[in-house]
Amino acid sequence: MLYPKNSIVQKTLVVSLLLFSASAFSNELAQREQAAKQVSQQFLKQLGGHLKKEMKANGPVAAIKVCKDVAPKIANQLSLENGWRVTRVSTKPRNALLGSPDKWEREALLAFESRAKKGEKYADMAKAEVVEEAGKSYFRYMKPLALKPICLTCHGSEQQIPEPVKAALDESYPYDQARGYSVGELRGAISIKQPLDVSLRKTF
Repeated sequence: MLYPKNSIVQKTLVVSLLLFSASAFSNELAQREQAAKQVSQQFLKQLGGHLKKEMKANGPVAAIKVCKDVAPKIANQLSLENGWRVTRVSTKPRNALLGSPDKWEREALLAFESRAKKGEKYADMAKAEVVEEAGKSYFRYMKPLALKPICLTCHGSEQQIPEPVKAALDESYPYDQARGYSVGELRGAISIKQPLDVSLRKTF
C-alpha cells in the first residue's frame, strides 16, 4: 500500500529515525566522556607515581625533571594510543609552549574557578562539550587539578620554595609563572581533545 508523502506514517518514521540518531549520538558522547575520564586518571596515576618515587629517592630538585621531561612523554604516549591530544594547561603555565590554554580551555578554567567560589569542589568538576573548530568536530574534556600540599615545594610562595629548588626552576623555566599558589587553589587542568571522526580505540 502506498502512502502520500505527507502521511502520518511517513512523518512518524522520520521522527523515529531522528530520535534514534539523537540517542545513538548521546550514547557515543557518554562513552567518549568516560574514556576521557579514565585517560585523565591514567595520566595522574602515572605522573604521581613517578613524582613520589623521584621525590623519595632524590628529593624535589630531581623531581623537577619528572614534570619537565616525564609528564610530556606520558601525555604524548596517551595521545598516540588514543588518537587524541592529551595535555595539561594552566592560566599560569610553567612552560608556556606546552601549557598555555587555548580560548576554550581558558574559558573552562575560569568557569572552574567561578564554580569553586560558589562552594563546589574541584574534585567534583569536569567539563565536556562538542565543538566545531576549522570545519571539524571535536569532543573536548577538561578535568581541573587543585594544588596539593606536596606541590608547594615547587609551586608555593617564595618563602615555601627552597633555594636549591628555586635555582633549578630558574634554570629550567626562565619564564615560569607557576609560583605563589596555596593549597586547594586551581593549578590547571588535564585537557583532552578527541576528533569525532576518530573512533574510540579502547574498551573502557
